[in-house]
Amino acid sequence: MVEAFIGTWKMTSSENFDEYMKAIGVGFATRQMGNMAKPNLQFSIDDGVISMKSQSTFKTTETKFKLNEEFDEMTADDRKTKTLMTFENGKLVQKQTWDGKTTTLERELQDGKLIAKCVMDDVVALRTYEKEV
Repeated sequence: MVEAFIGTWKMTSSENFDEYMKAIGVGFATRQMGNMAKPNLQFSIDDGVISMKSQSTFKTTETKFKLNEEFDEMTADDRKTKTLMTFENGKLVQKQTWDGKTTTLERELQDGKLIAKCVMDDVVALRTYEKEV
């Protein structure tokens, strides 16, 4: 269940994120900031509405959504997307569509860690978070 994601998660590693940002069209300066940022992810649920907040020294963003309901999202890199969040096979799946492009971010729990897999075409980035106690 999505309740297992509730809490604050601290990033411990990031692999291939610069290539992923290039693939989705993020400019050089924003990529430099994005590569330096080590965001915390915070999940909470209030009356069926899930809040996902990403906090770093670079930028803080918060997305509130209900599963299986498409919504308009303004991403941290200022893309305006149509986004759909689903929960499939233990994974929180975020599908963003904009300008004829689609990217998928899958978040799942493995061995007590939150693994975020960011996919754009054949480019895959992995970001790992550990839960703060």
